[in-house]
Amino acid sequence: MANVNMEYLSRAEGWLLVTILAYFLLNGAQLFETAVLVPKWTAAPPQSFQYFKKPYGADLKTFWIIAHSLHELTFILAVVFCWKIDPVRNGLLVLFAVHVALRVWTLAYFAPNIIEFQAIANGKPFSTDLVSRAQQWRTLNYIRVGVFIALSIGLVPLLAKLAGLKNG
Repeated sequence: MANVNMEYLSRAEGWLLVTILAYFLLNGAQLFETAVLVPKWTAAPPQSFQYFKKPYGADLKTFWIIAHSLHELTFILAVVFCWKIDPVRNGLLVLFAVHVALRVWTLAYFAPNIIEFQAIANGKPFSTDLVSRAQQWRTLNYIRVGVFIALSIGLVPLLAKLAGLKNG
């Protein structure tokens, strides 16, 4: 931890706190969506896909793109500002790697499937078992949201470690 002074620790602590707050806001939105919205549109496909029917159907794509982009920016800034603090940096890098893996899973599985479900609601023909696909999406989403929550909780001990360094 060479060249680490109180100002550096304060900046690192600030960016890590912002990242944690952003993560908890994302978790709140994910929990709301998982508890309130997902059960509605996965209830009885293809009829329940009417939830996505244009012009007034739900399309949360813009919200999630902006929310995740802002959060990932704060996460990267936390890594940058904690770089000289080895135990915090290493913990952040591990958590960020898991976060990136979850985002890749989201972009590879969840996003394409929900885009297809939205297209089906708006007239795209389908030939697969939508009930089982929607149920699988819902079940895997519970796992994904749980891991996102675990990751955000995993940031808290790193913040405590920073506070300890700053106050000790």
